[in-house]
Formats: sequence, C-alpha cells, structure tokens
Amino acid sequence: MDYVPNKNHEGFDELLRNKSYYYQNYIKSTPFFVQYMDYMQLNENALIVTREPLAGASLSNLARLLVQNRFKIDGRYLPRMLYATTISSLMTPLRIKEYLQFDKTIKKTEIPHHPIFILGHWRSGTTYLHNMLSLDTTLGYFSTFHASLPSVFLGSETLIKSFVASSLPKKRPMDDVPMGPALPQEDEFALAAVSPYSANHGLCFPSNAAYYNRFIFMDDVPQKILDEWKEIYRYLIQKETLYSQGRQLVLKNPANTARVKLILEMFPEAKFIHIYRNPYHVYQSMLKLLLSIVPYMCVQKPPNTAEVEQQVLHVYKRMYTKYLKERAHIPKENLVEVRYEEFIQQPLEQLNHIYTKLNLCGFEESEKKFADYIETQAKVKKQKYLSDESVKEKIYTDWKFAFEAFHYRK
Repeated sequence: MDYVPNKNHEGFDELLRNKSYYYQNYIKSTPFFVQYMDYMQLNENALIVTREPLAGASLSNLARLLVQNRFKIDGRYLPRMLYATTISSLMTPLRIKEYLQFDKTIKKTEIPHHPIFILGHWRSGTTYLHNMLSLDTTLGYFSTFHASLPSVFLGSETLIKSFVASSLPKKRPMDDVPMGPALPQEDEFALAAVSPYSANHGLCFPSNAAYYNRFIFMDDVPQKILDEWKEIYRYLIQKETLYSQGRQLVLKNPANTARVKLILEMFPEAKFIHIYRNPYHVYQSMLKLLLSIVPYMCVQKPPNTAEVEQQVLHVYKRMYTKYLKERAHIPKENLVEVRYEEFIQQPLEQLNHIYTKLNLCGFEESEKKFADYIETQAKVKKQKYLSDESVKEKIYTDWKFAFEAFHYRK
C-alpha cells in the first residue's frame, strides 16, 4: 500500500525536517511525497514575493489586516510584506483616480440580471465550469486582473495589466490549469483586496486562519460586519456589471457555498450551479492545494501538516452542513446540481442541462467554443489519488453526511 503521511505518524514533523531520511525510507513517487516535499521548501520559497496577493490590497485594507494580526510578521517573510506595501502604495494614486472618476457611476449602476453563482467546495471542478461558462459572450465575469486589483481595473487596465501578467505563474501550482490576467477568477480575491473579511487572508496570516474562516460561514459575526461585507460585495458586483456593460455575471466563489441565504437576501432572483465531487478526492486535492500555495502566500509561519488536515476536515464539514440546510431557500427553477464525475465525462451534455434547467440563453451560439475548449482540456494532466485505508476511514467518519447526501460510496 502507498504510504500517505498523516498527523498520526510518530515523529512526522521530525521526518519532514530531514528530507534525506524521508526520501530514502518512504515511497518516492507518490503525489503526496511530492507535495510534502514542496511544503518543506519554506526557506527556499521565502524570497518569492510576486505571488503575494496582499500586493493587490488597498493601503487602508493592509493597515486593518496588520492591526488584526498585531503586526506579527515572520522575519523570513518581511520581503513579501515590503513588496505588498510597495505595490499597494504605488497603486494608491490610481485608486484615488478611479474613485473620483467612477464611484458615483458605480453606485448608480443597476444590476439588470441577478448573477449566476457557481457553488462547490474548492477542488470540486468549479474552475473548469467557470472557464467554460466564460466563453459565452452573453455573460460577464471577474477576470484574474479584475479580482487581483479591483480598485483600478476600470481606469488603468491598459496601463498595468501587463504587470499583473508578469507576476503570474503560467500554471497554477496545485494542478495543470493555465493562468492569465484575462482568465476567470474567484471574486473572493477581489473581496479580500478591499476588505479584511475574507477567508483568503488566512492563507497569508495562517496564525489567524480560524478567525478568517469565520467569513466563509458568516453566521457568527456581528451584524455590523455583515452589513459592511454585503455593501462591499454589492459594490464590486455593480462595478463588474458596469465593466461588462450590463451582462449577467457568472461568479465562481467556493466560499459562497456556505452563504446561500445571505446571497439570496442580496439577490433574490440569483441562479445557482452547485458542482460536487467525491469527498475522498476533494480532501486529498484540497491538501495539495493548501500545501502548494500557502508557502508562496504566507507572511507568518505556515501551519504544520496536522493543522492543515484538521482545517480541511473542519471547513468542509461546516460548509456542507450549512449548504444542505440553506439550499432549500433557493427556488427550484434557480438551482441545478451537477456531479463532477459526470461533468468531466460528458461536459457538453451537462452544460446543456445547466442552460436548460436555469433557462439561460446562449448555449447554441457558444456550443462550438465549448467543444473546442473541452478538446484542449483533454491534454490537462489528471491527478492520481492514493487509497490509504486509515485516511479514508478518517474522512468517511467525519463527512459521512456528505457521502450520503451526494450518494457516494464508502
């Protein structure tokens, strides 16, 4: 059986500190070996600064985040914080210019079509679905550029888009999916750039991850924060609607899976696409995601692997417990649920089903683009997952309700 590192292994953290011993005594070719090895390259990765998402934050938001974290920055990550502060400072004149030029117009912008929200836990196929829907020219979306620098994209896109492009890796570190400033992106990054109320900040400030994870669920935060969050989110959607010339937006944000009721308060006629995946695969893929990106984003000492595992288990359980309760509030004609495994096998047929169920226009006009994109994705490297029985038992025990709700076998 393939060896999968886990928190119960005696002396696991000590093994991680001794790469040579670990390499010689355990299977070298497993995906988990590779990702755990990557996670150990903390000192080597510390001087990589251009992937730091805090660089897109406003100075006022950076200040609030530093206060929330009591200015606790790990010494090895000071270059990242300096980089983020420098870029944010350089962008300040552009933010002021954009505010003066567009703020009144943004606030007056009507949202003629309530958005389409793509829901689903991270690593459940939300990106694949979002990328496909973005090919429909009747729909608008947050691009990576817009989500990274939401305060300047209306007035300064031509000026600084190439800068954002140069700072992006060609592919995401956790998989084989291309990255680019014009490609669709999670709007949570836009929220994080202008607000301190985002779980994304837990990637940068992992010592405070439990605090920031509260903003996934939004059920134990003061009303004042809820109101501020809703005001900021609506403003961003108005801004993207203005940019998209009134097109209906398709928004992909896994955190919204636990915010259905809150979103319906803002957009009662919103449409929802929920894509779900085998929980075993979500767990292992989510571990790989966090172990791949946290070393490039954090400005505090990253959590040990046992803490990452516990975080994955806790967030998934709480997210889907909440979603399964709140989806009942969505009108039946505004919700479609898609099984990831079926979507991967028959993407065009499943996409047609989505359009039909939600009464969306544009499928026939975009069908050729969809088919061409699907063909390109056939070349994307598929991830392999291990079958360690002790890990599977832990996942099933904690997430049994989700296996039953979405009809997956133990």
